[in-house]
Amino acid sequence: MSILVDETKKVIVQGITGREGMARTQLMQRYGTRVVAGCTPAKGGQDVLGVPVYDTVMEAVEKMGAIDVSTIFVPAPLVKNAALEAIAAGIKLLVIVPDRVPIYDVLEIAAAAKETGARFVGPNTLGLLSPGKAVFGMIGGSAASAKDWFLPGRVGVTSRSGGITSSIAYYLSRAGIGLSTIIHVGGDAIVGTDHPAIMELFEQDAETDCVVMFGEIGSSQEERVADLIENGKFTKPLVAYIGGKGAQSGTRFSHAGAIIEGNRGTHEGKVKRLREAGATVVDNFGDIPDAVKSVIRPMETAKIPIVK
Repeated sequence: MSILVDETKKVIVQGITGREGMARTQLMQRYGTRVVAGCTPAKGGQDVLGVPVYDTVMEAVEKMGAIDVSTIFVPAPLVKNAALEAIAAGIKLLVIVPDRVPIYDVLEIAAAAKETGARFVGPNTLGLLSPGKAVFGMIGGSAASAKDWFLPGRVGVTSRSGGITSSIAYYLSRAGIGLSTIIHVGGDAIVGTDHPAIMELFEQDAETDCVVMFGEIGSSQEERVADLIENGKFTKPLVAYIGGKGAQSGTRFSHAGAIIEGNRGTHEGKVKRLREAGATVVDNFGDIPDAVKSVIRPMETAKIPIVK
């Protein structure tokens, strides 16, 4: 099992005729994702990599039947209209890859998604991947590397950094630790599906036994994960690493959402809260695989594959 992403989901690529859209469509297809349609206004009737292109998302739904997921590869100023179009067409999961999407646009997307029961990942996300099943977005860079790097298994990964998402998954796999779902929640100040929301999904997944989280300075995502643990809403072992230890107030750490404002969102505060709640927080990134092994080995009923 996995969360949000699997090989049964039907996917549309908005912006499929652009350079990024074409390249990422090829990645998804080669990995096994069911890309059934593309959408670019005024480009309907074309064919990209064997995928039919439509002028609108609604037209694609009318021709192809219900579509589960939209992956959005359009310029940031066009993201809002693309996302709202997908939501209006009944699509329940959007993967918004572009960065620099205006905050007010994201708020409008969030309001529309809430009203219709849809969910979006991003903006500024590489997407999500379930090893051996499917990828939505662009994690892995190529299908060959994604298949080679990431082992299937029972450990979930959620991260606020795209590069770190892949790095954690790679090093866990090299240590023989299989993965259920890998998710980059996005690096912007406002994202559609944040760490706490992902934790609630992993809690419900019977085949995820442990989660690794990469957090950063800025926002309150990691503190709210600690709240979930303390309130009994996330009960599985959590291994976390928090980036930005040396950042001072007002410093932005790589991403738009990773900025300390006053005493809010500090590295020290996040580490303290997570440890108080019972999470295993490592001080060094390279310690993550050993920390995962240390928390999953005592679980007598766990079936997480660990290659010796």
